[in-house]
Amino acid sequence: MRHIISILLENEAGALSRVSGLFSARGFNIESLTVAQTNDPGLSRMTIVSSGSDRVIEQIVKQLNKLIDVVKVIDLTDQDHVERELMLIKVCVNKKDELEVKQLVDIFSCKIVDVSDRTYTIEIAGKTRKLNAFLNALDFAIVMEVSRTGVTGISRGRTVI
Repeated sequence: MRHIISILLENEAGALSRVSGLFSARGFNIESLTVAQTNDPGLSRMTIVSSGSDRVIEQIVKQLNKLIDVVKVIDLTDQDHVERELMLIKVCVNKKDELEVKQLVDIFSCKIVDVSDRTYTIEIAGKTRKLNAFLNALDFAIVMEVSRTGVTGISRGRTVI
């Protein structure tokens, strides 16, 4: 099962390495990893997407809580939350493809953020399945480059990490 784990940790050198090392030492793949400083410059928030059984993820959460740099860990999968991912896609367009690409941009609520003589750079944000659906809807031959941020998430309502 896919889990989204949110970690609040001290903004210190090596903290990211220790957390990701915990996953690799146990043979678990990190599907997505995002890290950024919070509103407190001394703290960072890390969001990890990984797959595993509930029992295995529970053990990883317990072990993460034991790390010195870690302030708090929650599995967002267990609660009502909002998750988003950002993707930038560069496509090669000609007159024939231009209308179709613009229609897909409208349908998927994307933005064209850069235009050159033969390329568009498109920005799309949403759940991972929305981004994948957009990629699948595009003609593979026109996709030149894809850059994805990975998933970030936050609890709904008054619940905080």
